[in-house]
Amino acid sequence: MRVIAGSARGRQLTAPKNMRVRPTADRVKEALFSILVSRLGDLTGMRVLDLFAGTGNLGIEALSRGAEFALFVDAHRESAELVRKNLELTRLAEHARVVVQEAAAALKWLSRGEPPFHLVFLDPPYGEGHTQRLLELLAQSPVVDGGTTVIAEFSVKEDVPTRFGRLKESERRIYGDTALSFLTITDRGETCP
Repeated sequence: MRVIAGSARGRQLTAPKNMRVRPTADRVKEALFSILVSRLGDLTGMRVLDLFAGTGNLGIEALSRGAEFALFVDAHRESAELVRKNLELTRLAEHARVVVQEAAAALKWLSRGEPPFHLVFLDPPYGEGHTQRLLELLAQSPVVDGGTTVIAEFSVKEDVPTRFGRLKESERRIYGDTALSFLTITDRGETCP
């Protein structure tokens, strides 16, 4: 697991010693960021939310590519420590915050005043129903707006709909047993500052 591009390019990230965490494969991460860059251009100045952060792989890649700030959320203390370690390894810790909390509870807490994010990465454990539940919550949350792109990663075996209220899938890509869904708000409202 390594950072693909940007200020921390080539740095190896610390991987978990157990299988509880399933980091996004480098080839999937490379495809994901290639799509993002083609859609959004430069990631400079963006605010990123990394739910089910695990190792911090996705949020760290965004920071390395110029994102201004990333908030990493994971319910497990070991994962939070792994994210902190990887942020230190990549010298990106000053642009990040790590929160130990269940994703749904974190969204509720963030709804009380956190400005909207430009990118939201959602990479929960496969096959446990988290993807659909969290996409439903995100569709109702003020942490996403017309300027937000949500990227959900899940197993191709999961039956994940393409619409969640105002949040609609614009593209889905398949890489082996991994699906990437890119979603945006359909009723254009306020955009991220």
